[in-house]
Amino acid sequence: MTQSERRRWLLEALLAERPDGAAVPVPADEAGQRRLLRALFNVRPPVPAPAAFLEVQDAYLREETRRKGVTDLADLRPVRPGLYLWQGDITTLRCDAIVNAANSQLLGCFAPNHGCIDNAIHTYAGVQLRLACRRLMERQGHEEAAGGAKLTPAFNLPCRYVLHTVGPIVRGPLTAADEAQLAACYRACLALALEQGLRSVAFCCISTGEFHFPNRRAAEIAVETVTAFPGRERLEVLFNVFKDVDADCYRALLGGPGAAAAQPGGR
Repeated sequence: MTQSERRRWLLEALLAERPDGAAVPVPADEAGQRRLLRALFNVRPPVPAPAAFLEVQDAYLREETRRKGVTDLADLRPVRPGLYLWQGDITTLRCDAIVNAANSQLLGCFAPNHGCIDNAIHTYAGVQLRLACRRLMERQGHEEAAGGAKLTPAFNLPCRYVLHTVGPIVRGPLTAADEAQLAACYRACLALALEQGLRSVAFCCISTGEFHFPNRRAAEIAVETVTAFPGRERLEVLFNVFKDVDADCYRALLGGPGAAAAQPGGR
C-alpha cells in the first residue's frame, strides 16, 4: 500500500467501528483526511484492534514519523554534562523514554485534534498505547495522582518507552503544594527510569500548557530537581521545549541554543 492507500484504509476501518460511521463523509483532500484520521484515533476507546488494522496503522504511523524526520539524542550536543536542551516535536525523538504530561485517567486526550502533548503522543504511538494505559489503570484500580509515574512501551514512536506523569493543575496563584507536586513528577520519572535501567529520558514542559503552571518557575523546578536527583549522572536528560517562551526560560537557566522550530503544545 501507498501512504495514501493506508490512510484511506484506516479511515474506513475506524469509521466502520462507529455506529455513526456511515454518516461521516471522508474528505477528498489529503489535509482533511489527515485531520479526520487523527480525530478518529483520538476518540477511539481503549479496546483491542484486529491484527490487520495494527499492521496497516503501524506502517502508516512509522512512515509519517520518518517523513517528519527523527532526531536521535546521540546526535545532539549537551549544554551541560548529561543535560540537553532541544526545541521540537517530542514524538520524533529517539531516546530510551519520553515523558508524557498525562491526565489523571492516564488514557490520553480524547479531544479530537487537540494540541496537547498527550494527544500527540497517543496519536503517533498508535491505539496500542491507550489500551496499555487502560490495563495499567485497571490493575491500579483508581485514577493516577499528581506526582507519580508509570511506564509503557512506546509502540510506534522512535523512543522505546513513554513515562506518563500527571502534573499539578494550577488554579489561581501558584502554591507551595503546586511546586512540590511538579518536583515530584520529575523525581518519580527519574526514579522509574533508573529502576528500569534506562539511560536517557526526555522531559516535556510538564503542567505549563493546559494545566497553567507558570513557565519560568516550572523550568526552574525542572532544572533544580533533575540536577539534584541522586544517581542522575547515570542518565542523559533532555529538556524538550515546544514554545519559544519555554526555550528562553531553559536557555537562561542552562545556556545553549534550541535545535528545532517551535511547536505548539505542552500540558
